[in-house]
Amino acid sequence: MANVSYHIAHLLEKMTSNDKDFRFMATNDLMTELQKDSIKLDDDSERKVVKMLLRLLEDKNGEVQNLAVKCLGPLVNKVKEYQVEGIVDTLCANMLSDTEQLRDISSIGLKTVISELPLGSNTLAANVCKKITGKLSSAIEKQEDVSVQLEALDILADLLSRFGGLLISFHPMLLNSLLPQLASPRQAVRKRTIVALSHLVMSCNASLYNKLIDHLLEGLSSSTSSSVSRTHIQCIASICRQAGHRFGEQLWRVAPSVLEYSKDTDEELREHCLQALEAFVLKCPKEVQPHIPTIIDLCLKMITYDPNYNYEDEEGVCDDDEEMEDDTYSPDADPESDSEEYSDDDDMSWKVRRAAAKCLESVIATRHELLAEMYHTVSPALIARFKEREENVKCDILSAYTALLRATRPPPALQLSGTPADNSPQALLIQTVSSIVRGALRVIRGRSVRARGCALSLLRELLAAAPGCLSDHVARVVRALTPALLDKTTASSMKIETLVFIGCLVRGQGAGMREHAAALLPAVLASVHDPFYKVTAEALRVLQLLVKIMRPLDNIEGADGEVEVAVEPPPEELKQFIPAMYECNLVRLRATDMDQEVKERAIAACGQLLCHFGDYLQNELPVCLPIFLERLRNEITRLTTVKALTKVASSPLRIDLTPILSDAVPILGSFLRKNQRALKLSTLVLLDTLVQNYSHAISIELLSKVLMEVPALVCEQDLHCAQTALALVRSACLRCPAALTADARYALTPKILALAKSPLLQGGALKAMLGVLSALVSADVAGCSRRELLALLVMPVRRLQEHNATAHHIKQAFHSLSKCVAAVVVEGGPEAGEAVRGFLRDAAHPPSDAHHMFSLLALAEIGRHLDLSSVPNLKEVLLNSFTPSSEEVKSAASYALGSVAVGNLPEFLPFILGEIEAQPKRQYLLLHSLREIISSESCTPEGVEALRPFIPQIWVQLSKHCQCAEEGSRNVVAECLGKLCLLEPEELLPHLKEFLKSPEPLTRTTAVTAVKFTISDQPQAIDGLLRGCMCELLVPLRDAELGVRRVALVAFNSAAHNKPSLVRDLLPQVLPTIYAETKVKKELIREVEMGPFKHSVDDGLDLRKAAFECMYTLLGTCLDRLDVFEFLRHVEDGLRDHYDIKMLTYLMCARLAQLCPAVVLQRLESLVEPLRATCTMKVKANSVKQEYEKQDELKRSALRATAALMQIPEADKNPHLMDFVTQIRSLPELQPIFESILKDSSGAAGLDSNLMDQS
Repeated sequence: MANVSYHIAHLLEKMTSNDKDFRFMATNDLMTELQKDSIKLDDDSERKVVKMLLRLLEDKNGEVQNLAVKCLGPLVNKVKEYQVEGIVDTLCANMLSDTEQLRDISSIGLKTVISELPLGSNTLAANVCKKITGKLSSAIEKQEDVSVQLEALDILADLLSRFGGLLISFHPMLLNSLLPQLASPRQAVRKRTIVALSHLVMSCNASLYNKLIDHLLEGLSSSTSSSVSRTHIQCIASICRQAGHRFGEQLWRVAPSVLEYSKDTDEELREHCLQALEAFVLKCPKEVQPHIPTIIDLCLKMITYDPNYNYEDEEGVCDDDEEMEDDTYSPDADPESDSEEYSDDDDMSWKVRRAAAKCLESVIATRHELLAEMYHTVSPALIARFKEREENVKCDILSAYTALLRATRPPPALQLSGTPADNSPQALLIQTVSSIVRGALRVIRGRSVRARGCALSLLRELLAAAPGCLSDHVARVVRALTPALLDKTTASSMKIETLVFIGCLVRGQGAGMREHAAALLPAVLASVHDPFYKVTAEALRVLQLLVKIMRPLDNIEGADGEVEVAVEPPPEELKQFIPAMYECNLVRLRATDMDQEVKERAIAACGQLLCHFGDYLQNELPVCLPIFLERLRNEITRLTTVKALTKVASSPLRIDLTPILSDAVPILGSFLRKNQRALKLSTLVLLDTLVQNYSHAISIELLSKVLMEVPALVCEQDLHCAQTALALVRSACLRCPAALTADARYALTPKILALAKSPLLQGGALKAMLGVLSALVSADVAGCSRRELLALLVMPVRRLQEHNATAHHIKQAFHSLSKCVAAVVVEGGPEAGEAVRGFLRDAAHPPSDAHHMFSLLALAEIGRHLDLSSVPNLKEVLLNSFTPSSEEVKSAASYALGSVAVGNLPEFLPFILGEIEAQPKRQYLLLHSLREIISSESCTPEGVEALRPFIPQIWVQLSKHCQCAEEGSRNVVAECLGKLCLLEPEELLPHLKEFLKSPEPLTRTTAVTAVKFTISDQPQAIDGLLRGCMCELLVPLRDAELGVRRVALVAFNSAAHNKPSLVRDLLPQVLPTIYAETKVKKELIREVEMGPFKHSVDDGLDLRKAAFECMYTLLGTCLDRLDVFEFLRHVEDGLRDHYDIKMLTYLMCARLAQLCPAVVLQRLESLVEPLRATCTMKVKANSVKQEYEKQDELKRSALRATAALMQIPEADKNPHLMDFVTQIRSLPELQPIFESILKDSSGAAGLDSNLMDQS
């Protein structure tokens, strides 16, 4: 403290120096000190610093003054409250000074202080605000000096923006001060008054709000001057933009006046009316709905309002579009050509057109339900206006059309199969493509760089909205784009935009671009030589895409191994470009003083060139391959080089890489030791490719050294890395088994075995493990025979008692271990029978449940691949395993029976069906076996064919068990029925529909559950049939039985999640039913006596939960078909419901805040109250621990929802929400949790933490 005080005193002394440089440096040093978090000032230092800074505000040197003002910001949070009040008093007094410079600097000082005052409930901000407000109010009312008025209005706007809620007692006084200023003769005063009023309405009460609106409407009705009308309309628009969530209830009386004034002859007034209508559309979507047709008509009329210019001369040129397409620019008609008698400076009509275009864009962005209608009315009008002469207006018109295309783009979750419906927006767009392209190309050939950029963005959005729609227009598009790339005077930004679009076009059209590659290549090659690095990088990216389509290699069959495959040569007209492409790439590849992005692009493009045209570049390989080797040694370019070499090595042309392999392989081996995951993964893929295709050129010694690096990567900590490493080992076994030396095997075997018994092993890693074990046995690698490997794999089961693993982990580990055992046994050939008999003995006479379970699982996996029907006593042993007390053993026996049946269906399937009929007690386990058969055989075409003869027999047997009393059995039956329907949809779906009409509730429940299993996230043959009868399949949503309705909601949820296209068009009929199920129904609540206590049981809870889950899913997949206001009303009901439903609705609040912020902002008050009730709820004193945990989780979830609501723009100005946030921060048990949630949500901005796991 003493050192700080001494240092500060030293600086203060320098500030009194006569030398301005001393004063400047001392003030600068003081600012550095004040910005340190650790600084603490004593009372005396505080007083002196404040006094000196206020004195320096009057310094003669402007730079010193500016620094002194900047010091006030950090100082506010470092000194005591009374000092801040003193600073504010002085600054306010200076505001009224006669010296203009002092007034200006004091005004900046006040703004700085206001911006640095801490938000929250501390008294400092409140006291300071109250001090400033009175003085500002009097300064505004005094009209002698306009500059003081303007500064005061500016500061007041800042103050109300940050602390409006603290000044509620001053609001009437401020309103009375501000309203007269709307009539000020000075436009600047009126504008700043409007800004201040718009901030005031964010936090004022309803009566003041109504008073302001009344004043504005009275002013409009009695106005005789355009100036007054303009001001009042501007104020209305500003209020709506700032406080749209409150403005909705006033719109019914405001909108007619604004629409009336929009017909006025005053162009500025028209512009302001259109801006106000735009604000209404964006901020009050529900209330503005009746006025939308009128607004659209008005906008369509106004975008053509250009009384001072005649477009007729251009019409002829526009109609004959094909004739004007050549390789030179044909700029838009020059607007100055007829301007001798009329100056554009006097023409304000363009502002009206621009406001109309922006208003139209807001309608398009918010009214997706009118899209189809807009393609008939709005779309032709906008396309006709692409000829607009004013650049700003043209860009806004193009932006409006881009918004229309963006709205037409189908949601990512919606997988539309086939062609869109006749009258759908997508179909209407496809009919309009020709006009859009013609208009956009006319803009692209014009002079305006900005408009050309907007036209390219529009075309890019067109490709996204209707992929492949430009296939008939590619030649015209290419002719229009190439001149810009060849012209050296074209701006770099324009070239980049053009290249980005060409990249999108090539990706979108694919093979269809091949015939146009010759027209594009000269321009792209010229861009590769461009001096600006970003143009070069983008051109190289496009070149890489063009190489892929010039000679596609994707569908080349038989490209595995070391044999060269015959590849079709590229067309003759493209062959001539190969040397030029290579040369321009080589220049960039060789250069070492290039930008990093260009280096990486050049390496990638060169790799692609060699991959596709290596046979035409044989003589160039000695030049470019050593460069690749050099780039491989460079830490910055090595990852890109590894990926490029992988492309080259995997080429079916079998490029000769021998010159670099002896140097490259050791370098790649060293990369496996690097602590860079992406590099390790890419290196493993490259090594695997090299071993598969170039094993003859890699020495055994080199490969064995590389394999010594692999064991460290085979571990459960990174399964993806382990999978790639195992793929390399497998390739080495198959192509070069001698490389697996004794040392390599000694290092690798323990790692493989450790991973094989890991409970985490699954998916791709498990598949790779099975491949390695099969390869080791089939390659007859020394020390890895079938017998040795089998003994090592079974050892963990024998030593199970040494491990303290949980039952779940043991089960998971046994499943993967049994698959590994099967891989070894099946590959072992004739010796397999001995292993099977051994496992059968263990299953018949198990020493423990764990041994029993593992033996059954091993038999199951072996039985999948080998026919075990000849093994004696197999059926008896498996059926006897259904009786032990252990559920895990029963489950394994059921799985084993189903899996063994897959090996010989004719033998085992009739046996299982017979047992289901004969053994009612074992029915559940036998049904599981049947499900295993259906699931396994459904995966492959051969399996489906093998199962097909038995489907009628299985269906009859299953239909007998639809009414099974046990829900678990019914669910298995339903799953089997659903999966069988997928195999024979035309025959079996009608039977399933018959089950839905059954008089038995349990049969209907089973049938609805079966429907759920027919809907998967992958395209299926049944999809067309489902789409045709979905309406019938959803009838059970209105069933009289609770259970049927619940499973119907679950089935609907599955459809909405996996195939939203099935239910989108049915939402108008289905949504009311779903919303009805979200209500608490008193008739479903009953009281149960539990000893001396009475307990309420809500039979409708599961039904409500299923309905809310459906609503949550629809948010993600069918948002454009929902009335969000209606939706939000039911979410509000859920916020007051049961624990489970509250948790769901908190998630929905957070998602809605992200997806529909404007709507949520309007209903914030009704959302905040139930959240507040949850957060302030107290648990009863005698509650159990679980109740406390439940309540804590509920509060945490409510706080997450609150944090999401705070992310909405302008939510921080809502008094209800901010009052709740202040309350949270004042509660010691909630404050740390809330701060942690806020920190997490800002840290994970790119990730959506409010998504529910729906897998």
